[in-house]
Amino acid sequence: MAITLEKIAHLSGVSRSTVSRVLNGNENVKEDTRLKVQEVIRKINFQPNMAARILAAGKTSVIGLVIPAGVPKIFADPFFPQLIQGISTACNANNYSMMLWLADPAYESRTIRQILYGGLLDGVIISSMLIDDPIVQSLQDSQMPFILVGRHLTLDVNYLDVDNIAGGREATLHLLSCGRQRVATITGPQNMIAGLDRYSGYCKALRFQRMPIIDDLVVEGDFTEAGGYECMKKLIPFHPDAVFAASDTMAVGALCALRDANLSVPKDIAVVGFDDAPVASHSIPTLTTICQSTYKIGYTTLETLLEIIQNPSRQTRHVLLKTKLVIRASCGATGA
Repeated sequence: MAITLEKIAHLSGVSRSTVSRVLNGNENVKEDTRLKVQEVIRKINFQPNMAARILAAGKTSVIGLVIPAGVPKIFADPFFPQLIQGISTACNANNYSMMLWLADPAYESRTIRQILYGGLLDGVIISSMLIDDPIVQSLQDSQMPFILVGRHLTLDVNYLDVDNIAGGREATLHLLSCGRQRVATITGPQNMIAGLDRYSGYCKALRFQRMPIIDDLVVEGDFTEAGGYECMKKLIPFHPDAVFAASDTMAVGALCALRDANLSVPKDIAVVGFDDAPVASHSIPTLTTICQSTYKIGYTTLETLLEIIQNPSRQTRHVLLKTKLVIRASCGATGA
């Protein structure tokens, strides 16, 4: 049998309206009465009806995190656990809960309907979306507060991103400063902003040094270790002396391919990754990489979304976090 306010009132020896005032934090209740009602609630483990609380408060205190990717990719890429941890910690600090959607493209239209019309969420975070993802346009057309992890190419929407272009440029310039002449790259997917921007940074570095962009030294990856392995195998016949991989996961795959080809890192080929994931400091050799604080990205994104929810009339938020180069053994830099 469902526990009602009337039942709590009977057990407490007070009126139903008094119970309601206690549940809603009304100050016009005597302290001894409040304590008596709260003790009854504790003993019977009463949980207020969610729908009724939403109607009363006008909010759910729930944030949606949408990651448009399948389950295997989410749990294989170290970026996502760190991002989720940052968002979850910020939610806990602000008395919010998080609901996770793994928006597999095959079910994306259903996901959009759940987000927009389910009545469950105060706001939405979208991470790692494709450039033309329809979820973004649908959210912009609605009244739902939202923010992207990663900028958008065409829409003026709220986002938080790291400076992927500057990071890709710094990684490539570092390899060139180590005396490397044929710097290859394993890009991220070119239908994702991070992949596009890190490749743009690679190109900017070569142009800055007045060096050509050689098509044979550019291979598109997919942010997976297996993808990095296969891409490195394609690059080896063209004799690069360095490679910038657009994620540490792909860089680890590249290291495996080089080892299987009996090539020494960094003697024969220097390698730089991107992310500074935990694996970067444990790989053999340890991986020089571009550091982005994924935990900080998650935490700051949630805090920015709460500002958007509380102040919806303010101008669009564009937050860009800096990256930094972390030098380890794989690049062959002096002192690494």
